[in-house]
Amino acid sequence: MDVIQKFVKFCVDRRSAIGYGFLALITVGSQQIFSLIAFQCPCSHQNLTYGLVFLFAPAVILLVLGYFLDSRTWKLFTGCCLNPKKILPQWNPCQCFQIFLQITMNAFVVPVMWISIALLNGSFYACAMSGWQNPQHVQYVCQNKSQQCSNQLWKAPCNKTAMPSTEAVEVVLLLQAQSQVLGWWLIVASSVICLLSTCYVSCRSKVSSQQMTFWRIYIEKERDKFDQLVQEYATKLAERNLRSFFENKKPDDFDMPDNKSWEEISALCPINSNRQYYSTLHRFVENCENTDGTKKEEFMEFVDGEQSIV
Repeated sequence: MDVIQKFVKFCVDRRSAIGYGFLALITVGSQQIFSLIAFQCPCSHQNLTYGLVFLFAPAVILLVLGYFLDSRTWKLFTGCCLNPKKILPQWNPCQCFQIFLQITMNAFVVPVMWISIALLNGSFYACAMSGWQNPQHVQYVCQNKSQQCSNQLWKAPCNKTAMPSTEAVEVVLLLQAQSQVLGWWLIVASSVICLLSTCYVSCRSKVSSQQMTFWRIYIEKERDKFDQLVQEYATKLAERNLRSFFENKKPDDFDMPDNKSWEEISALCPINSNRQYYSTLHRFVENCENTDGTKKEEFMEFVDGEQSIV
């Protein structure tokens, strides 16, 4: 039992790293299955379009899903057409941009993984670049090779060209090597950007590391308890309404938050430097009499600013 508890604690303490590793494994597996089942290079003049679509189209879909599945997206944009002050409190676009940048960085994780793994595999890139008829590119790829290489480069991935088979293999290996180099450069660049952005945010943070740890734990616990109480109160309200209907009597009083209260706790709230509000719900409970958002606050970190993968 102690071993299990230690293992669970280890996983919880490193849930972000485990989550990213799990995502990487899923991306690798799905990319391999995708390549085996769906990808067949046409070996025609459509190679460039076909290869680029398979390389970037899934990444775009994953990016859209990343925005769609992030709860902060809907907290930021829900109702903003009817009430623009939701997205621009105090008409300050910097706050909206900061939140949207956080959402975007999270949404880009899986698409970058997909593109990196696809480039390391090399099949999509080799197919696409064999169909690129740029003179300098063709001259570079077909350097010290027969004339058939320049005329039928697009047939090389299928080994159906008139050039010697050894030259076709060399061309494909060269294109795959270029793809893998680009893949590693993308991984290195993404890692450096992630490290620098994390260091920048930490350096400009107005709260201590321990307080940030407490805040993340609080947000997680509040979300869990919120889901539990939502289920409980929704069940009670449904039971009360059904009993009133079937028993044909006036329903009992049932206290519920009004629409304005729901609106207040659905906003993306910053932690205030003077008052320790760790969530919009915390701010609402502690300061119910002043929830109109007219008071200017000093921004420290945004609630839900960091989200675990698992």
